[in-house]
Amino acid sequence: MPFSLSEEQKQNLAWLIVGILLLSLLVALGPMLSPFVAAGIIGYALNPGVDWIASRRLGPLRIPRFVGVTIMVLLLILAGLALVLIVVPLVLRQIPLLQAQVPPLLDKLNAFLSPRLHQLGIDVRLDLAGIKALLTQQISTSGDELWSSVLASAKVGGTALLAWLANLLFVPMVLFYLLQDWHPFIKRVQILIPRRWAARVNTMAAEVDGLLGQYLRGQLLVMLVLAVYYSVALTVAGFDSALPVGVLTGLLVFIPYVGFGLGLVLAILAAILQFDGAMGLLWVALIYGVGQVLESFILTPKLVGERIGLHPLVVIFALLAFGQLFGFVGVLLALPASAIVSVIAMHVRREYLASNFYNR
Repeated sequence: MPFSLSEEQKQNLAWLIVGILLLSLLVALGPMLSPFVAAGIIGYALNPGVDWIASRRLGPLRIPRFVGVTIMVLLLILAGLALVLIVVPLVLRQIPLLQAQVPPLLDKLNAFLSPRLHQLGIDVRLDLAGIKALLTQQISTSGDELWSSVLASAKVGGTALLAWLANLLFVPMVLFYLLQDWHPFIKRVQILIPRRWAARVNTMAAEVDGLLGQYLRGQLLVMLVLAVYYSVALTVAGFDSALPVGVLTGLLVFIPYVGFGLGLVLAILAAILQFDGAMGLLWVALIYGVGQVLESFILTPKLVGERIGLHPLVVIFALLAFGQLFGFVGVLLALPASAIVSVIAMHVRREYLASNFYNR
């Protein structure tokens, strides 16, 4: 008997092929889609604020939605500029200090290593003069020379740099239009869901909404508390750059491992440049050790709960995977996007365990 498909099966197969082709296209266009993905997740975080502003009244008139959208986008841009103004002066101020500290640091390193290596029967002669000259040359770029170096690098990787800047400028534009039509857009997406799956998809969307809402609100509180903690603690320890390093460490906590690691490196660098001996490094170890305990055992469980319930290995994989697909923006959005994937995976696993394919 020849194999034949019913009309419904033919339609299902056709739409399955269309879905696979669309998914393949999205994967292929991953780098180009990064501003849209970023705008979508940022828009989700900002939409409650837009709704709140749009629900207010000025006398008998309700505030137009585009006013709320404009206010929230401008606040986001100002926050980004504030972060840049914190980081850039810190780096420019540390460069000449680091340049001056390189020779004595290398002398101390040689005095510490050479006798111990000699005791082990290893006779290594460090070319301190060459190392000093090389490091001094590499870090001596400041002011106009720094911009000259940046422009020279831009000539080599001009395409990548222009693409990154275009995405950076494109996100606020996409975000504005997305927030302006947020609710109609959500309704259009809901209408496209096959009716047989509508109830299940709406249930999953509600779970994702609750998970992301808890994560975003809690993570924001964690960032603010840690920014205050690191700034105050470093100030008490006598660090000159306590405020920028502390604020930057707190705000970058939303990037798992990367944010804390970058803040720790900046603090160690500040300790080496400012303090003689190991006292500065001991202060950094104490402050950042207490900060990590504070985040992991107090702030995160109390304010974020179990976050999105992902194993550390899954978090690392998500950072690498989304970074590969969407670049640096993907790293920033890895955890919120993983929350969506985790809910979908949970439902797929539940269906699989209940299926005849598994139980027979």
